[in-house]
Amino acid sequence: MQGLIRNFLGDQRGNIALFSAASISMALGCAALGIDIGKVFTDRRKLQSTTDLAALVAAADINNAAAAATAAATKNSYAANAVVSVERGVYVANPAVAPAARFTPSTGTNANAVRVTMQSQSPLVFGKVITGSDTFNIRTTATATTTGLASFAIGTRLASVNNGLLNAILGNMLGTTLSLSAVDYQNLLSTQIDAFDFMSALATKIGVTALSYGDLLTNNIKLPDVLQALRTANGSNLVSTTLDSVVQAVNGTTAKINIGSLINPGPYSGMQVGQKPRVGVSLSVFDLLSATAQIANGTNQIATNVNLGLPNIASVQLTATVGERPQGSSWIAVGAAGASVHTAQTRVYLNIQLLNLLGLVGLNLPVYVEVAAATATLNQVTCGYPNVSTSTVQLGVTPGVVDAWIGAVTPAQMKNFTSAPNPGPATILQLPLISVTGRAHAAIANQSPQNVTFSYSDIQAQTKKTVSTSSFLGSLITTLLGDLDLKITLIGLGLPIPGLLDTVANALALVIAPVDTLLNTVLSALGVSLGQADVWVTGIRCDGAVLVY
Repeated sequence: MQGLIRNFLGDQRGNIALFSAASISMALGCAALGIDIGKVFTDRRKLQSTTDLAALVAAADINNAAAAATAAATKNSYAANAVVSVERGVYVANPAVAPAARFTPSTGTNANAVRVTMQSQSPLVFGKVITGSDTFNIRTTATATTTGLASFAIGTRLASVNNGLLNAILGNMLGTTLSLSAVDYQNLLSTQIDAFDFMSALATKIGVTALSYGDLLTNNIKLPDVLQALRTANGSNLVSTTLDSVVQAVNGTTAKINIGSLINPGPYSGMQVGQKPRVGVSLSVFDLLSATAQIANGTNQIATNVNLGLPNIASVQLTATVGERPQGSSWIAVGAAGASVHTAQTRVYLNIQLLNLLGLVGLNLPVYVEVAAATATLNQVTCGYPNVSTSTVQLGVTPGVVDAWIGAVTPAQMKNFTSAPNPGPATILQLPLISVTGRAHAAIANQSPQNVTFSYSDIQAQTKKTVSTSSFLGSLITTLLGDLDLKITLIGLGLPIPGLLDTVANALALVIAPVDTLLNTVLSALGVSLGQADVWVTGIRCDGAVLVY
């Protein structure tokens, strides 16, 4: 018996057959498992493709993201419940941040991206022996963001074309003397220029064409070069002669401006000078000239006599200073949700000499107004698909805080933007042995941003819309006079003179309307307004949505 066992163990015949049988069984098992794995990968690719599509469709219709994503899933033969979640949020393309961290969930109006998660099961035939389940769960995620961009600006519309006032104010800001006609200003207002054509002409003028728009805007450029570039970029002969005269007037001026305070090209900062994006940035030549003058002025004082031919006003001495825009901001911007533009802080002091009213000779009304920077922020770009004419842009607009006084303000106080003036009483009436002084204050407080929506037709027409603060209604001068505290001094003594204060108050009431007109006209020429801000959208770009990860 032992011999038989020894012989059996020592017999090597048939080993190949045994090994072959075992190998074939293992190979068949691996092949079967491989079929299941291949099926899982195929199903995963299909699910990922559908998830990508759902994210793109949802981002393109971000206000109806969940419904759009579900519809995309069902059209690709998935059940509606395969869409596990649809999250709206904000995507910021910051290369310093890990891709997965660039998306932040948000339900606000600033949402510009959608993250979609889907889940399905892939059936297992052989793999269930290993996993103990008939199916394998697959989960995929995709994030897409919209590429909606808009260009927009802030300022105020010109109340009226008074060439004498405009020549005085623009000339002072540019450090020269202008003598343009009312027709010249009308032509400047009606002629459009492309901001990128202007920047390209500016780069050519200073001889630095081989750089990006962002690099160009870091330069401080001489004012004559800036205005010459404006003249070169202008495509209309209608204003060429006018611009030639402005360029000639500033020749020799050493003032420089930072173009970044004028234009913010946003996502196009890296674009090579000379190239033009598809989003329109068309501006009136006057708006661009006026904004350039404001930046060139810095905190230099504007001092001029103003004659608008208004009733009951003998003469007006204007002193004004235009401050810098908030750091890093500009007058016009191109960007996505979150981009913003600002007006410049502006101070105006009007020393108004009145005609002899109610028998009073030498009546004087000194009015000081400070308008803080107004702000417009791009809240949302809604791109209409497939009909682009249904696209809209929403801005959040906050008019600047206004402080107004009847009082005495010094030139030094006007230029010191680190502290706000607190005017003392001013002389309203000076008679032999008698003086009447007065002081008043009125304020237009800040408020929460007001949302303003621009339709596609508004954008095409560059329609300007006005946002007014709700905390101030009616005439500013009426409000000031209602707060006016008048005092009489007789030969150095405060003594009552029956009826005089009432007469002064009644005389001042006669000039409410003309002084309001005067103030609004002066401020509009400076690009600001009382408790108001004008905003307009110059272009919109809707390229659909793109996957970001």
